[in-house]
Amino acid sequence: MLNIGDSLEIKERVNEEMLAVTVGSGELEVLATPSVIALMENAASNLAKSGLSEEYTTVGTMINIEHISPTPLGAKIKAEAVLKESDGRIFKFDVIAYDEKGVIAKGEHTRVSVNAEKFQKKADEKFSEV
Repeated sequence: MLNIGDSLEIKERVNEEMLAVTVGSGELEVLATPSVIALMENAASNLAKSGLSEEYTTVGTMINIEHISPTPLGAKIKAEAVLKESDGRIFKFDVIAYDEKGVIAKGEHTRVSVNAEKFQKKADEKFSEV
């Protein structure tokens, strides 16, 4: 059971696969916005999963962040998700990411719980007739 205010942190070190120049979101060797978003989603996903039964997972439905500071290759980073609202199926989080010098991104993220098997089947069936 999750409670409002529960949180989870994910720690990482910026590697080449996470750089803007590598993921195609820019030309510089800095942490890419899509990479910081993935880290934030990972924290929120793992937190939400801890409150669900085994056959359920969550899918992201909304993310709104501000990426406010660049982070270089090799820097230590962490993302934190804090549950701010839940109605059973819908989980709303405040998300924030830091490097060793301070806040690098912050925002909000929403996830919805789904039956993992049914959701995957629905996705797979979209292209089974093609």
